[in-house]
Amino acid sequence: MQNTLNDLYSGYINGEMKREEFEGLIYHYFVRNQERTSICHWKNDEYEDFISWFYPRLKTAIDSYEEKGSSFEAFIKKYMLISSKEYHVRTITNSVIEHSAWSARIPDMYAREEPSVHIHEETKMVLSKLVIGKKGRKNSRRILALILKCYYYISEDFAEKIAPAIGIKSGELLDMIYRMREIRQEKDDKIFSMKERLYCQFYRCYIYDKRLSFLKENTAAYSKLKIRLQKARLRLEIMRKHIAEVRIEATNREIAEIIGITKGTVDASLCRLKSKWKDMAKQSALN
Repeated sequence: MQNTLNDLYSGYINGEMKREEFEGLIYHYFVRNQERTSICHWKNDEYEDFISWFYPRLKTAIDSYEEKGSSFEAFIKKYMLISSKEYHVRTITNSVIEHSAWSARIPDMYAREEPSVHIHEETKMVLSKLVIGKKGRKNSRRILALILKCYYYISEDFAEKIAPAIGIKSGELLDMIYRMREIRQEKDDKIFSMKERLYCQFYRCYIYDKRLSFLKENTAAYSKLKIRLQKARLRLEIMRKHIAEVRIEATNREIAEIIGITKGTVDASLCRLKSKWKDMAKQSALN
């Protein structure tokens, strides 16, 4: 095997080897001769990763070489040095993106971690008061309508815990919630898609902001990224306002369909429940 890249190039030009063999030998040369490159100070693992990344670019480098002035070896090593800077920038950018994404995600994961659901005695007492009507009769339909209204936020665990407090079997309550989700599946999918796009936009802004902190001010790169960040933040605010206007709760007509009563009955039940809640809040404030 030849000792230098110039020897390899001469053999290729003279027809002693095919293009694929020539590129493969150059690759092996760089793998075994890091000390002869301009990035000999890199750690071995980092260097090997770079060579694997650089190999597909060898074809472009070979095609770009012209036998004028510098030798093939000098040209390839210069091309390799320039590529190493691009690789270094990409590696740092990817690290910043990964670190930024996890930095933003971890607090969100802690915040969204759901604790075990417990129905406290005070909560049960409030529910029992809301269920009782003006004539002292138990009317669990009011709370049931409210639960179905807020089905989007009701977990299975919570439904199983709250069912006895309103005088209904947990399996029956879960069946109603499942039916409501089936009815609103298409709308819920659209809401989910909107939230996913909102999350992506949020992380995009977060990453732009972190990348901006690594750039020097008053440079072209800094100015361009700052403009992108401003546009991304504006887009994020528009998306937040738009999703805030989306109706997530079930309609009274859908609730009536699930329970098997008229829409007017649902309207009246929720209205009375709201009124009773306000009265209880006033009494609590006075006490």
